[in-house]
Amino acid sequence: MIPKTFKQEIRLEDGRVITLETGKLAKQADGSVVVRMGDCMLLATAVSARKQSPVDFLPLTVDYREKFAAAGKFPGGFFKREARPSDGEVLTMRLVDRVLRPLFPKDYHAETQVMIQLMSHDENVMPDSLAGLAASTAIQLSDIPFEYPISEVRIARVDGMFIVNPSKEQLATSDIDIMIGASADSVAMVEGEFDEISEEEMLDAIAFGHEAIKDQVKAQIALAESVGKKVVRTYEEEEKDDALEKEIYNVTYQKYYEVAKKGLSKAERSAQFTEIKEASKSTLNEEVVLEKKDLVSRYHNSTQKKAVRDLVLEEGIRLDGRKTTDIRPIWCEVDYLPSTHGSALFTRGETQALATATLGTSRESNMIDSPSHQGEETFYLHYNFPPFCTGS
Repeated sequence: MIPKTFKQEIRLEDGRVITLETGKLAKQADGSVVVRMGDCMLLATAVSARKQSPVDFLPLTVDYREKFAAAGKFPGGFFKREARPSDGEVLTMRLVDRVLRPLFPKDYHAETQVMIQLMSHDENVMPDSLAGLAASTAIQLSDIPFEYPISEVRIARVDGMFIVNPSKEQLATSDIDIMIGASADSVAMVEGEFDEISEEEMLDAIAFGHEAIKDQVKAQIALAESVGKKVVRTYEEEEKDDALEKEIYNVTYQKYYEVAKKGLSKAERSAQFTEIKEASKSTLNEEVVLEKKDLVSRYHNSTQKKAVRDLVLEEGIRLDGRKTTDIRPIWCEVDYLPSTHGSALFTRGETQALATATLGTSRESNMIDSPSHQGEETFYLHYNFPPFCTGS
């Protein structure tokens, strides 16, 4: 029996069409959608566990993969089975995760997976531009608790004209390349690069992208309504104790505020915050501290966070004593390492970066072999962030 499908179209200003379709693929997922633009097709699915995980965060996995078969190709090299994601795929996962994650309920801790895969590639369509739309639509078609739909678009400017989700050819001649993530009401994320444009031009580009996102949000809502919007699932809410929260707040808020106002170093500040927490715990019922240690820790952290936030908003003072109009002291040193081709030590406040430059020949260029891009990479920027960087 042929399944019943539901479709919704999004028409761009230049006449191109994005189609959202559900009902044909991945029917056992909580929500699934196929997003198509030209011959480019993405399948996005959303699945979330029915039980809460015993963790104090949302265990969300966003996975984006470009299948070589989508472009009628085999992976390069000796191994023909596709393995770990490329750098480009990981960056796309992060872009999508960044906008999705804040919109789940704060006390929702169920294992959740949003998986997006390129099934058919079109040389004139950059699939990562559609990943955010696909992910959000899959969630909207599910019963997973989520505040409101979002989407992401890439914006370019060619010959003074803004373009939504440009082709690689258009992007090559553009002086703007930004990804924008937003809901119908507000912009959540902007990432990209510009060729020395003004702030006004940047704001115009963001506003143009936001208008396109509004249309994509409307299409998601319309598709969910045509299918029959599912009732949001109930889940076991995290434990609360309003009386305990108020008691901790009353005892510690002003103390946290005063320490935050001193402009101490990170180590000194952390030590004094810990002293306040331990002193507060000694005033609480010992049985409560043992039985509800997670709540006690959570309420101390939330009170500390509020005190720091209030200090910044009310007095314009940041944790290191700076006004909101001040920058941290900066000092730099070059040629710090004797054997590298180039090195620099950069320090801003308590933040440090030790950077090295290595020059190579054309033989060291990195061959890029993916379904959506082939070529050479001649500049690499890699970084490490070991635990000692934060004193842990």
